[in-house]
Amino acid sequence: MTHAYTPGLRIAEKTKVTSRRVLPLMGDVIVKKGDVLKAEDVVAMTHLPGKVHALNAVNRLGIQPKDLREYMLKKVGDPVQKDEPIAETKPWVKMLKSVLHSPITGTIETISTVTGQILLREPPKPIQVFAYVDGTVMEIMEKEGVVMETTATFIQSIFGVGGEAVGELVIAVNTPGDILTAERILPAYKDKILVGGAFIQHNVIDKAKKVGVRGIIVGGFDDEDLRKLLGYDLGVAITGSEDIGITLIITEGFGQIQMAQRTFELLKSRAGAKTSINGATQIRAGVVRPEIIIPHNTTGKISGEKMDKPIDRGMEVGDPVRIIRVPHFGKIGRIKSLPFSPQKIETEATVRILEVEFSDGATAIVPRTNVEMIET
Repeated sequence: MTHAYTPGLRIAEKTKVTSRRVLPLMGDVIVKKGDVLKAEDVVAMTHLPGKVHALNAVNRLGIQPKDLREYMLKKVGDPVQKDEPIAETKPWVKMLKSVLHSPITGTIETISTVTGQILLREPPKPIQVFAYVDGTVMEIMEKEGVVMETTATFIQSIFGVGGEAVGELVIAVNTPGDILTAERILPAYKDKILVGGAFIQHNVIDKAKKVGVRGIIVGGFDDEDLRKLLGYDLGVAITGSEDIGITLIITEGFGQIQMAQRTFELLKSRAGAKTSINGATQIRAGVVRPEIIIPHNTTGKISGEKMDKPIDRGMEVGDPVRIIRVPHFGKIGRIKSLPFSPQKIETEATVRILEVEFSDGATAIVPRTNVEMIET
């Protein structure tokens, strides 16, 4: 049987989801294996070293580097406050005295009698890692973090921006083809995660941010509006770290594209549930997809009920796929045939292809690298 091993978008009504919650550097894990947690609970914490500031003390004071320690009012390790004197000269005429003030609140890191520089470090910044999903701690990674597990509705999407967000899921439109307009953004949606339809514009996102919406899930978005939202051209870097005050997840692609009926109905069936989303996306090597996780229970216990299983095989006739390149970008269909032999396409390249049949009965011949499986 012919197979094509292609990363797919997973859509599961009920499945086991694991999430690694890891500190950016070594720290302390404050939970234990088996603990049942809420998404907002802290699982690990550490401190990032503060920013270092360099002062050219000898130039400021008009002295030789070797004499610097004689003029210091502070020593290595001493705390300092912003604008506090840390060194001064001792001339015969007091009016000619030079004083060096600290530009920050922090500590004296280094005093160099070779370079004549003083290094000051800002206070360390506390970093906390949250559970992110309601679930159970299944594994402890000593001084690094934990692995969380939950039974949840799980949906991967095409693209996203913004980091992790948690809130109640609200359906803000009537159908998957509706446009999420400003009039649909209500004050009651503060701290919620909204499900839109086919499209949302930049000005509507601005209103959602003012209302306090934590996240928006929508079918399509304009690339020009993405530039306005971010304030720069995205390029090919991984997303997810943008400080834009909201998380945006695009389920279908760029442009006005109706959200897939199955995705919309699945989200609609979970309306009112606590939902965790993450817009982090990386299309190239080491694929990362935006995710929507909606736990099925708050006890953290994995029930014995039947759950969806992940697809671990290649493509087969009848499988649902999404086209990820023009001219059929974003369209969803089913595999009609999988010819074994490579064929020449319009670009004159000879590649493995497949035939996709869309819901209206139309078909298209597409290179296999231009589609991704939709796991159901």
